Amino acid sequence: MKKILYSFFLLSFAALSAQKNPSVKFAVANDVVGTVDMFNARKSIVQSSNVYKTQAALPQNLKKYSYIADQGITEFKIKNGFQGLDKIALSQLNEQNNIAQDTPVFIEGYEFPNTKTMVYGDILVKTEVKDYNGKKSLFITTK
Repeated sequence: MKKILYSFFLLSFAALSAQKNPSVKFAVANDVVGTVDMFNARKSIVQSSNVYKTQAALPQNLKKYSYIADQGITEFKIKNGFQGLDKIALSQLNEQNNIAQDTPVFIEGYEFPNTKTMVYGDILVKTEVKDYNGKKSLFITTK
C-alpha cells in the first residue's frame, strides 16, 4: 500500500510541477521569446505590437510557437537601436545547469521542446532543476 501511495505522490508532484500558469502571456520579438509583462515594463523600446488571441490566428512566422499560445501571443517590434536585450538559447541554459542540451525546458509550466529557442534573459526570474518523468529538467519562473 505504501508503494502505491508513494507512486501516486510522485506522479501527482510531476503533474503539478508542470502545470501551465494561465496568468503568463508570452510574447515574441525578433524570434526571441519573452513575456508581455517584460515588454510592458520597457515600453520605451517598443515600436509596435500585434496580439494574436488564438493559435489559429498566428501568422506563419509565429506558428512554431503555437505550443505556448494557449493564452494567445503578442508579437512586438522593437525600435531600431534597442535590439541588444540579453538573450540565451534554452540549450545553453540546460548546459549551465548540467542537463543534456536537448532536454525540453519548462517555462511557467509550458514545455519548450525545441531547445534552440532563444529567450530573453529578463524572463529568467527563477530557475530550478527538478526531476520530471525520471529525467532532470529545467523549470523557469518568470515572475
